[in-house]
Amino acid sequence: MSGISKACCSIPPVVAKGYQAKGTYQTINGLKTYVTGPESATKAILVIYDIFGFFDQTLQGADILATSNEQKYRVFIPDFFEGSPADISWYPPTTDEHKQKLGDFFSTQAAPPKTLSKIPNIVAEANKQAPGGSFQWSILGFCWGGKIAALSAGADNKLFKAAAQAHPAMVDPKDAKDINVPFMMLASGDEPTKDVEAFKANLQVPNHIETFSTQIHGWMAARSNLEDAEVKKEYERGYKTVLEFFHQHA
Repeated sequence: MSGISKACCSIPPVVAKGYQAKGTYQTINGLKTYVTGPESATKAILVIYDIFGFFDQTLQGADILATSNEQKYRVFIPDFFEGSPADISWYPPTTDEHKQKLGDFFSTQAAPPKTLSKIPNIVAEANKQAPGGSFQWSILGFCWGGKIAALSAGADNKLFKAAAQAHPAMVDPKDAKDINVPFMMLASGDEPTKDVEAFKANLQVPNHIETFSTQIHGWMAARSNLEDAEVKKEYERGYKTVLEFFHQHA
């Protein structure tokens, strides 16, 4: 691990149930997009949701990123699945039917090239909202979105100054070799330790790799049970850790 201070930014209180989102929905590059944060912000974060799409826990996370006290961010969450996300009842897959549905979803709606091809135009259109004509961008992805974040920060990356992933899916140490900006991984206790360690070993950039061993895959997004005190605490700590990393590197 590197460069995360113990003194962290102040964030809004986490709401366990019935969260009221602070942002609005806009159409950006043809996609419904959740947008939050001050219009005066000069920095932006592209959030890539998990396969379950817009959930209160994910929107609350975006609002946290947008309203910390140290640095103001405009935060964008595009609806890459265009209103047809995976059903959260499919995960974890306990039946052959669920396994089939998840497999089909990952090979169609969630095929990484389909999403990666849309990101440059989304960033370009979102930049029209920047006070100076262009934001300084970071990217954060959850689960499947974590894979998108890692690939977006690869060798050809010229869009993002820093990248982060939480409880990433499809962790591939080979992806780490190409990452060209400071990178963070917050793993859950469900990600294979050997994959996380091999990924870190291949990184050639400033990085922070940490495992939240008491948490499940999804604790910072759709699968987070914020009515559980331990989950709520680690959800809050996760977002503070992301903010500290972006404050330092983006």
